[in-house]
Amino acid sequence: MRSPTIPSRLARPFVLAAAGLALTLSTPAAEAFSDPVTPPVFSDPLASTNPYVPFVEGAYKVYVGKDEGERIVFIDVHTDITRTFMLGGSPVETHLMLEVEFVDGELEEISANYFAEADDGTVYYFGETVDIYEDGEIVDHDGSWLVGGPTEPGDPVDTATATEPAVFFPGDPDIGDQWKPEDLFPVVDETVTLQAEGLSVSVPAGDYTGVVKVRETSDIDPDYKEKKWYAPGVGVIKVKADSEKLHLYASALLGEDEDE
Repeated sequence: MRSPTIPSRLARPFVLAAAGLALTLSTPAAEAFSDPVTPPVFSDPLASTNPYVPFVEGAYKVYVGKDEGERIVFIDVHTDITRTFMLGGSPVETHLMLEVEFVDGELEEISANYFAEADDGTVYYFGETVDIYEDGEIVDHDGSWLVGGPTEPGDPVDTATATEPAVFFPGDPDIGDQWKPEDLFPVVDETVTLQAEGLSVSVPAGDYTGVVKVRETSDIDPDYKEKKWYAPGVGVIKVKADSEKLHLYASALLGEDEDE
């Protein structure tokens, strides 16, 4: 297992490169879904067969948009770093995805997110550690949680402990299905409902077909409502909330149609 310590080894060179890119970009009640296999079986947790949450080492995605009038840029990077979590007494290896957020060209947040895929194609979320920045300095770790809690030297000491990973995206959901990518109230909470499928959506990064649309809500903030569009072979390509709009601007993931 390679070390997932982000701030000391990866954050600075990654942020410097990402900052340059960000500055350039800136000038009715649902039915229960068909349950994933319980407990999940992780024979090959680093596999990537779920079309709506692909993981390709070295790939990136850049999102550009606005939130309450402020210019925002999100950069997702699929790293080659892995981290092993213990689940039911057995080790499960996970991928590390870095997400970096800039607001009006200033670094706002870096999060390290951990994912594994079960044998039935369901992608599980093993948590994230969050560094929130002000004036280039880390000021908070709000929203950090991990299965098993903080166990590595780079983990914030106030990281919340989850006993089980959360279902990030089922292997074969149907319209009306619901799942919870984050389920550790009151630290994090999120419910996702699949609303539509088979859509065609155009964003700056390209034209996508076979897109599914989901709606996200949270018990932490009853006013929170967000819609996301997922394209096969790419993942999220569009986000819309009351004050926020994001579109995929550039991606190393071409999607299933373009890649054929």
